[in-house]
Amino acid sequence: MNYIDLHVHSSASDGSLSPEEVVSLAKNAGLCCFALTDHDTVDGVERAIQYADKLEEIDVIPGIELSCYYQNREIHIVGLFVDYKNQIFLDELKKLKQARKDRNEKMIQNFINAGISLTLEELQHGSPNSVITRAHFARVLVEKGICKNKTEVFDKYLGVGCPFYLPKPQVTPEHVLNLIKTAGGVAILAHPYSYKFSKTEVETLLDDLIPLGLSGMECYYSTYDTGQMQELRSIAISKELLVSGGSDFHGVIKPDISIGTGRGNLRIPEKLLDAINKKRPL
Repeated sequence: MNYIDLHVHSSASDGSLSPEEVVSLAKNAGLCCFALTDHDTVDGVERAIQYADKLEEIDVIPGIELSCYYQNREIHIVGLFVDYKNQIFLDELKKLKQARKDRNEKMIQNFINAGISLTLEELQHGSPNSVITRAHFARVLVEKGICKNKTEVFDKYLGVGCPFYLPKPQVTPEHVLNLIKTAGGVAILAHPYSYKFSKTEVETLLDDLIPLGLSGMECYYSTYDTGQMQELRSIAISKELLVSGGSDFHGVIKPDISIGTGRGNLRIPEKLLDAINKKRPL
């Protein structure tokens, strides 16, 4: 059986490996296909596809992971098979990128005002075009010895409600789902149990998003146990949603997560792609 990974990040956003390095890693891991789903950007997609063409025996699905807010809680939606050259789509991503940039500049200034030295160059880490996320802040704070690890950073500084947390612009699920549709992609709710929703709340969320264009849900995920994954599959099937999944690989940013296998037990069968392909807009 062939295996895939439909949620992977590169240095185009907050991953530690270049798109080309991710392709090589995926092939070496025995995957036949993976989706590059960087945060709010498709800048790494073409590089990954071109490199995969050279290596052969590994395919790259153009994707993206977009953030939005549902009942004042941030959720993520993955777009698979997006047209990464669609100009309307790219123009909207530029707006999202600028809003994220403005937020990051305010966060940097807040750290400076508190006596913690921090620069944009440190966050970019040699990749000036990468989309800066809180994970970049966490890496620098750990490197400077201000925190022991990423968990401490989010618990003390960057988690929701913490002193240096600033919310993203209130992008709606409807806007994100329309954006993915504009790009000809298939919209998948990412890691539904990572938002601290109960099973009932996840079902309500799905009921609200399906009429807006949601097509599927990640039922396979690195941090979920077998029971959670089975429960999510049951929910997806009951609501006639596509079943998807991925490792959420980031490289050294999430050192315990391996591409394709997550924490060791993740296995996502290639056959899931058949249904996802059939759902793609004509």
